[in-house]
Amino acid sequence: MTVGASMGPELGRLGDLLRRRDLTVAVAESMTGGLLAAALADLPESSQRFLGGVVSYRTDKKMDLLGVPEDVIAQDGVVSRPTAQLMAEGARRIFHAGLAISVTGVAGPQRQEGKPVGLTYIGVSLDGRTEVREYRWPGGRAANRVASVEAAIGFAADLLESAPTLPSPRGGGKET
Repeated sequence: MTVGASMGPELGRLGDLLRRRDLTVAVAESMTGGLLAAALADLPESSQRFLGGVVSYRTDKKMDLLGVPEDVIAQDGVVSRPTAQLMAEGARRIFHAGLAISVTGVAGPQRQEGKPVGLTYIGVSLDGRTEVREYRWPGGRAANRVASVEAAIGFAADLLESAPTLPSPRGGGKET
């Protein structure tokens, strides 16, 4: 079984919404270490919808590749709402995607930046706006990573479902 197949109906819902809006998707992930990209690669029509991703596990890669400013990391940390927002916006910009999803958090087993295990921020960038949600998972490292991927897929689908159907400036999109 592949990672995406285990995500069940939410992954299918996201795929349907991407197809209906003719959107592409990209990711920027840290704590999930590529699991989100692997899940999206299981989408039907993934070769037309999923553009790719950046796994920026190290802080310097968040800055170098995704454009997260050093002062944001110094002030808020890599596990923060602003970093998740900037990671999603960076992925959308790099890949020229209609939708971008980011994940940053503390998978475990120990705290990071004084922040508790399970604290996770997921960002979704769509139609010129980015929303970030905070999550606090109670599990261990593997469970927290899977929970984050599931939440990211659901969050992106929720945002797509509630967003007006407008042409996307880049990355595909048309009125339906």
